[in-house]
Amino acid sequence: MSRKLTIKAFKYNPLSKISKPHFVTYELEETPFMTVFVCLTLIREKMDADLSFDFVCRAGICGSCAMMINGVPKLACKTLTKDYEDGVIELMPMPAFRHIKDLSVNTGEWFEGMCKRVESWVHNEKETDISALEERIEPEVADETFELDRCIECGICVASCATKLMRPDFIGATGLLRTARYLQDPHDHRSIEDFYELVGDDDGVFGCMSLLACEDNCPKDLPLQSKIAYMRRQLVAQKNK
Repeated sequence: MSRKLTIKAFKYNPLSKISKPHFVTYELEETPFMTVFVCLTLIREKMDADLSFDFVCRAGICGSCAMMINGVPKLACKTLTKDYEDGVIELMPMPAFRHIKDLSVNTGEWFEGMCKRVESWVHNEKETDISALEERIEPEVADETFELDRCIECGICVASCATKLMRPDFIGATGLLRTARYLQDPHDHRSIEDFYELVGDDDGVFGCMSLLACEDNCPKDLPLQSKIAYMRRQLVAQKNK
């Protein structure tokens, strides 16, 4: 037997002089295996064509549909409505990012700045010979390094972070994860001193309060806790020299 769902969606257009932040309530019939993304699509197609939210893949790969669902950052496409027993679901845009409209925020702008800040590319003085075989590394080292490339840049760990919400300049778990990825990559020839200059302060690894909501909410189950601890051990050793 289907039940009625009550969806309360935040609506506000910061570019409009007459728009004010408010919630709009929609009611619709639940269907088997329904997700919050399906709800939003039905609402926009049949009830409110003006409702803004982001999506691309609808399969938990692109990270675009991240939003606050009953106060917790989640991917709308991977969140089942059946998990909410009372059928009431409140949707808001994620904090920590520039608000665009309704449930849409600009995560791309933040991630671009983060990647530039931690210099998210391989630093190597060697001249690359594209006709030669790539430099070999041990398979387990490659697996450990490229495991960290599974981040889909959804922004959920950033929106979950109490430090980030209190201090806008904090690099966040995803920034530390990205730094760890290059620190352990044999192709990157930067020293510990170089990485210390990037994230060895209170806006970097030493600002983390270790509440670890980032790992609790990560939709890809990335090892954020262990990598933040790894970065802290490496940089503390450098700091104490």
